[in-house]
Amino acid sequence: MPPATASDASTLARDFDLRHLDPAFHADPYPVYHALRTHEPVKRMPDGSLFLTRFRDVQAVYRDAKTFSSDKTVEFKPKYGDSPLYAHHTTSLVFNDPPRHTRVRKLIAGALTARAIAAMEPGLVRLVDGLLDAAAARGRIDLIGEFASAIPVEIIGNLLDVPHAEREPLRDWSLAILGALEPSLTEAQFERGNRAVDEFVGYLRDLVARRRRAPGDPQHDVLTRLIQGEEGGEQLSEAELLQNCIFILNAGHETTTNLIGNGLVTLTQWPEQRAALLHEPSLIESAVEECLRFESSNQLGNRMATVDTEIGGIAVARGTPVTLCIGAANRDPEQFTDPDRFDIRRDPNRHLAFGFGIHQCAGLSLARLEARIAIGRFVRRFPDYRLDGEPTRGGRVRFRGFAEVPLELVPAASRTA
Repeated sequence: MPPATASDASTLARDFDLRHLDPAFHADPYPVYHALRTHEPVKRMPDGSLFLTRFRDVQAVYRDAKTFSSDKTVEFKPKYGDSPLYAHHTTSLVFNDPPRHTRVRKLIAGALTARAIAAMEPGLVRLVDGLLDAAAARGRIDLIGEFASAIPVEIIGNLLDVPHAEREPLRDWSLAILGALEPSLTEAQFERGNRAVDEFVGYLRDLVARRRRAPGDPQHDVLTRLIQGEEGGEQLSEAELLQNCIFILNAGHETTTNLIGNGLVTLTQWPEQRAALLHEPSLIESAVEECLRFESSNQLGNRMATVDTEIGGIAVARGTPVTLCIGAANRDPEQFTDPDRFDIRRDPNRHLAFGFGIHQCAGLSLARLEARIAIGRFVRRFPDYRLDGEPTRGGRVRFRGFAEVPLELVPAASRTA
């Protein structure tokens, strides 16, 4: 998309409505984000909510969890009513405040220590190499369906010790439930999401019953850890247990799939950066951080003002919903030099892709490991991989990624043949 003139940018900012977006926005939202940051960084939406695009404002809201609540019991009622989606999204870790948030997060984080994650690396390498072997035999791959999505489903399935034969529905359930978080919800999305919650809860009730009869190792099995609760402390209710199992599977799946897919597609668009990564494989850590910043998997967060306050000099009344645009904050020139340039050597790179403060993603170290192994080994195995047709966007605003990415694969050995 060509750069907008000052007049065009002002119009883009003035007319922006998160509930009514055209296809061009889904393809490339960054010109709109730039216009909003420049002209209306604290944008009052038609429904009275606020939309934030500056890094400093987004970070300030993340930092102040008392003033800006994550609890969605009030905000989600008009959207979901008394539905399975409402029960799920108002019980899961990400949409709650302390003390419930603290209690559940502590249980999850205890199974995601640096030591536990390091122990996952050999199995992750075997998984990725197996997927790459299968892709090499075909010479072509759908990057999302046959690679990026298979990795987190396997890893999170292992964390909860979901039997392999029972993992097939997990991705579809996840997509349906997270799809219902979009700002504008169709009746079909609503019905699909509710059906997915019901089916997911039904499956997990049976899995939990089996795990109660035969517990796993709580140091590695997150489900056993959630069932047993804190030693000497209170246990989770049945609803908290089931809904947070869904949250773990969803949170670990969609965003990591997008991180891997977005990263590998972005490297096709910046060939000099791909060449640098091939020349210096040690750049993979900073490359993953730049993928997180440049095409943030999770583009939006939400809070609710609990008191009368202000953001960026704008008065905010108690009860005002606030949307944090992570994708815009991560392209803010006040925070990042030349922010629309993809630079795998960028340093510092203090992006907000994993959030900030008490709600920072509990699984960020695991997501980084998955991306480093997946992207790094893919690029080395197929250094000249290229698009084999037009990628299909996922059609989401909140979660930025692809539904399909056809790739033609060129093995490393073919470069000198």
